[in-house]
Amino acid sequence: MIYLLFIIGFVLLIKGADWLVKGSSSLARRYRISELVIGLTIVSLGTSLPEMIINVFASATGNAPIAIGNVLGSNIANVLLILGLSAIFQPLPIKRSTVFSEIPFALAAAVLLGFLANAALFDVKQTLLISRADGGILMFFFILFMAYVFAMSREKEEPGLEGEEPLLAVRKSVLLISAGVVMLFFGGKWVVDGAVHLATLIGLSESFVGLTIVAIGTSLPELVTSIVAAMKKNADIAVGNVVGSNIFNILWVLGLSALIKPLPFNLISNLDILVTVLSSTLIIIAIVINRKSHIGRYSGVFFVMCYVAYLLYLVYRG
Repeated sequence: MIYLLFIIGFVLLIKGADWLVKGSSSLARRYRISELVIGLTIVSLGTSLPEMIINVFASATGNAPIAIGNVLGSNIANVLLILGLSAIFQPLPIKRSTVFSEIPFALAAAVLLGFLANAALFDVKQTLLISRADGGILMFFFILFMAYVFAMSREKEEPGLEGEEPLLAVRKSVLLISAGVVMLFFGGKWVVDGAVHLATLIGLSESFVGLTIVAIGTSLPELVTSIVAAMKKNADIAVGNVVGSNIFNILWVLGLSALIKPLPFNLISNLDILVTVLSSTLIIIAIVINRKSHIGRYSGVFFVMCYVAYLLYLVYRG
């Protein structure tokens, strides 16, 4: 049964992502709300559900390596793998607010996590961990981010382009979004359960499983959603989804996990935090190199190559 659900999970991910993007885009255009805002909130929260569920269970059962590895691995996959593949399918225009606000916020969240996790580094009497107080700090900054998004949502959306799909009825849009989120949740969970079951048979470590199989599995909703959005030329949803999910994962998912139960932190995970920071920095570098406010196909290929190199490093690290 677990293998059957593994296959069904992929089907739910693909169709759920399509419905989520379709409903969100229509709702954004109807109320003249920026699609970037929709991507940073509804879509990001919906596609972050697998990470949140996995982390809540991992934290409650004391599996800190999976909880921390899931978040860091997912954030790295979101940028290098998901944005990379999305840009290969369709170059992604990046709004000025994303470059100067959302991406720096995601970078700051990763740096904040590194600082909190290593606060006791020079105190030999304490072990490294993400405490409940640290979780509260992460949640506080998440509230600040949501306040920023709320302020941005009050700005009027720019006039739409010709040839856009017709607007859906509000009830149908809400139904598509709700159904899409539910399908993404169950699809992501079943795919991850199947992958973890296979990994257990091989005898892999929790940290490795969290950074690779669980991280990629819980990032599948973001992957499918962003590629579908990019192909439908809804770049704001594609980019907002990735950047928003990264912020949600660190501030909301990891913050909530630490509030449930303090998470012991392994010193070697600092390298994963560094890769998280560098991957987000690559977005800005790609924009500067292209001399246009977009991530081009060549940059997308480079992002994917960097992700493959990171996976090889994880295998080498064991």
